[in-house]
Amino acid sequence: MTAALAAPGAGWAIEAEVVVVGSGVAGLTVALRCAAAGRRTVIVTKARLDAGSTRWAQGGIAAALGEGDTPEQHLADTLVAGAGLCDEDAVRALVTEGPGAVRRLIALGARFDTDEAGALALTREGGHHRRRIAHAGGDATGAEISRALVAAVRAAGIRTVENALALDLLKDAAGRAAGVTLHVMGEGRHDGVGAVHAPAVVLATGGMGQIYSATTNPAVSTGDGVAIALRAGAEVSDIEFVQFHPTVLWLGPDAEGQQPLISEAVRGEGAHLVDAAGERFMVGQHELAELAPRDIVAKAITRRMLEQGAQHMYLDGRHFGDAMWERRFPTILAACRAHGIDPVTEPVPVAPAAHYASGGVRTDLAGRTTVPGLYACGETACTGVHGANRLASNSLLEGLVFAERIAAAVLAEPRAAAPAPVTAPAPGPLPPPGARTAIQRLMTAGAGVLRSAASLAAAARGLDELVAEGDDDRKPAEPGVEAWETANLHLVARALVTAALRREETRGSHWREDHPERDDAHWCRHLVLTAGRGAPEPALAVRATDTTAFTETPGIGRSQGESSSE
Repeated sequence: MTAALAAPGAGWAIEAEVVVVGSGVAGLTVALRCAAAGRRTVIVTKARLDAGSTRWAQGGIAAALGEGDTPEQHLADTLVAGAGLCDEDAVRALVTEGPGAVRRLIALGARFDTDEAGALALTREGGHHRRRIAHAGGDATGAEISRALVAAVRAAGIRTVENALALDLLKDAAGRAAGVTLHVMGEGRHDGVGAVHAPAVVLATGGMGQIYSATTNPAVSTGDGVAIALRAGAEVSDIEFVQFHPTVLWLGPDAEGQQPLISEAVRGEGAHLVDAAGERFMVGQHELAELAPRDIVAKAITRRMLEQGAQHMYLDGRHFGDAMWERRFPTILAACRAHGIDPVTEPVPVAPAAHYASGGVRTDLAGRTTVPGLYACGETACTGVHGANRLASNSLLEGLVFAERIAAAVLAEPRAAAPAPVTAPAPGPLPPPGARTAIQRLMTAGAGVLRSAASLAAAARGLDELVAEGDDDRKPAEPGVEAWETANLHLVARALVTAALRREETRGSHWREDHPERDDAHWCRHLVLTAGRGAPEPALAVRATDTTAFTETPGIGRSQGESSSE
């Protein structure tokens, strides 16, 4: 275990059997399953119970639920989108268990849109050859799923600690998870730094989009779960594959923070990508044109922008008419109009922005990480499902399916009290005030849609300089939420840049302009990172697997089919 975050000692503690960090579809599903089986479960969430990334999901949830569709077809589309790096066993689990998981979600109370006959109304998105995307409220699927799960959690009386930033994993003398430390923001039953002691810890903290200046992710998406796992000694994989959503509402060159998403479902219903002259530039580039996998569309938009010296392209859905916009995409229509753009009468300016982390904390098919007792699911995890590029609307499904698998694994373990945590490691340095904006700008410039050895090296130097020792004029950071989040962003950014520099090819959502071709001979493998001791920041080691298979052995211990290198 490397250095922990600099924080006061825990002033209070809660005893539990399972602690779930995060309150999106993945975290709440785990919590509901474990609590229903009688395990004392505590949910720790950074903001309100319904404020995570799930509520922002617009398009829907993918599963083979329509007539003529099959899990095998869903599997085939997922493998193509993943550009050779999906773990087929993980994908097969996703697509075969997915329909049942969605039906259980409906039974829990989630209300999806239906057609006149009462059947699920299914649409298409990028990379899908079938209509298999179930949606709710037109374009408010995540909000409806979150509503249903939050209602179920409250009805079940599951103990919840809101407005709480998880800090670090607690371990016992044998190196097993023993709970988490956390800081509760504001007054209440608990405030300040405390701990939840539990023998099973589930990280479901969502994404890390806030490492970039512009993202579709909410402000809470600061990579906390990945950073906690790295500091705890767990393995992280495929972190270089950050998906940039192709169609994010362009609000100007200086726009920062969370940006409005224009769902892929808009293209699924027939909207076209055009340049300023009105030319459809995706036609002829891929058999699915605007519905090609997201990495292909994002790259095509970026190329066109570079060719024309433009800051954005356009999404044209004027032919939908007012009635369809109002019925099918009310949330998107309202967001566009709030920014002075009317999709009914004009094309919408769009550009790629950071959207989804295909990589994360490396797990096996039961969500176990390489630290005993520590599990991960949802966007925080890397199950091997997404490979180099997530297929549209597979994320909510992955959260459901692998959350159920984690709950089954936890419940299969004998009931036990939380092991006594040992003394936490010495705290590491905190990035200086103002570093968060610097991190975002470095990552946007050096590790965005288009990357190179030079740009990544510049980002790495800049990240190192932010925490360089010996700068006596630099005001030290005080422990607190802003500094802790920035420390997490800094560690995750370093990990991403380290992996992106190592992967000398273009594959999926990783686009190296100095290595523009996919190289299966050398790079059809996963990169796995771990953090060790070092000053002023933990040293990062990276190794390449010898196979695309991801979860070869229970517990994902280093199998005989992998090699290690620094």
